[in-house]
Amino acid sequence: MRTFPHYLLLRPIRALATPFALTILLSGCQSMGTDGLVASNAPPEISGPAASAIAGDMVSRLAEQIGPGKATVALKPETSPFGQALEAALKGWGYAVVTDQKTDSGTKVIPLAYVIVPFDGQVLARLSTDSVELGRAYTVTANGAMPASALSLMRRG
Repeated sequence: MRTFPHYLLLRPIRALATPFALTILLSGCQSMGTDGLVASNAPPEISGPAASAIAGDMVSRLAEQIGPGKATVALKPETSPFGQALEAALKGWGYAVVTDQKTDSGTKVIPLAYVIVPFDGQVLARLSTDSVELGRAYTVTANGAMPASALSLMRRG
């Protein structure tokens, strides 16, 4: 009598783990700041090349949603490699970036928050504005990072 190899049951479960974790990251309990966005957070152990790759990909996807370089983006100051890479990527796409939250009264400002969470050998990344949230899982390598999931997009009404 042959027995069923139970490890085959774990493959579909592992395949669903990353999207499930990404869903939880995007829709679960969130610590909201005073402006309604989650507080920005990124672990300092993410390397510069990985931070740049993730920030570059996420900002390009953000630009698809809000238009490239059409507004000033407000970031809370943060000195992690990802925070610095995100600011550089935003400027590379033509966005003006303010970190002191002070702008001219006529300037359209988009508050932007981010969260980077290591999970199960990957990194889950989320960018949040008042109108859209983007999320994606990445596999981090020595030379950077590569997307490991489809982009998750949530629009706010």
